[in-house]
Amino acid sequence: MLSSPPIRGSEFSPLLREIKAAGLLERRTAAYAMAIGLNVVLMAVTWAAIATIGASWWVVLLAVPLGILTTRAAFFGHDAGHQQIGSSRKLHDWIGMLHGNLVLGMSYAWWNDKHNRHHANPNHTDKDPDVGEGILVWTMEQAEGREGLFGWLTRNQAKVFFPLLTLEGFNLKVSSIRFLLERRRTERVELALIVAHLAVYFAALFLILTPGQAIVFALVHHMVFGLHLGSVFAPNHKGMEMPDPEAANSWGHLEKQVLTSRNVNGGLVTDWMMGGLNYQIEHHLFPSMPRANLRFAQPIVQRYCASIGMPYVTTTLIDSYRMGLRHMHEVGSELRANA
Repeated sequence: MLSSPPIRGSEFSPLLREIKAAGLLERRTAAYAMAIGLNVVLMAVTWAAIATIGASWWVVLLAVPLGILTTRAAFFGHDAGHQQIGSSRKLHDWIGMLHGNLVLGMSYAWWNDKHNRHHANPNHTDKDPDVGEGILVWTMEQAEGREGLFGWLTRNQAKVFFPLLTLEGFNLKVSSIRFLLERRRTERVELALIVAHLAVYFAALFLILTPGQAIVFALVHHMVFGLHLGSVFAPNHKGMEMPDPEAANSWGHLEKQVLTSRNVNGGLVTDWMMGGLNYQIEHHLFPSMPRANLRFAQPIVQRYCASIGMPYVTTTLIDSYRMGLRHMHEVGSELRANA
């Protein structure tokens, strides 16, 4: 882990001015419209291919591209939550709900609530829901005293991490539906859109395929979606600085976001598969920046961090996973020693 840096006051301000001067915070609404339209067309083509092939086990292969395109839809819902696309909050809410609730069957309001808390305090175990104690744990304190199934999972969490990601697509749906049911009086539109998603999705599968094929297709589709989405978000923070409350309270925006995040490099293929969110440092510093602009902001931010002596971590995809898994393995070390 990195040592806690000194308080740096308003050192974020010069960087913000440079980013604004480069025009990187300006909206790219037309580009978003084309990208969203293309993804809709590709999803429609995939469903048309499913209908054309019909009740054949070969159709299960199409669950893979559908899972990838579903993840692209999740990226657009994510961007809507950060107000990256246009100038209207109402427009963003509808884009978010159409992609999240209708296309994914996942609550946009739930995602925003969870994700905004993550952005406000990344890797803070008391405030960031992404590193709260759950099936997996992220600190020695969280691991202490875990027994039974949870103890076994903690001891072996580095080994089972990627297999568990195949369940994340289901977990996202269940968690968000529970969130909406608790707020059903105020979230009726979101609930209605999720009901529409479930009705259309399963009606299409069971009308086109045999029951067995439909179930297997849905399982593979959601496993690919969960694995892909989880593999995009996992490398960005796991194994990075986890500030204690004193450090978190003393850090400014620059320290809080840069020291807890890492970038993943790898070229255009990596950029496409990770939706540009491999530039995680830039995304956390400027969450409203259009996702396509993050790669242009990266050299500016890296150069600025070097000029003020701020550690800036960027690595390959494989190394980012290795760092995250090593951290998870170390967290379970005491339980393994006492097993």
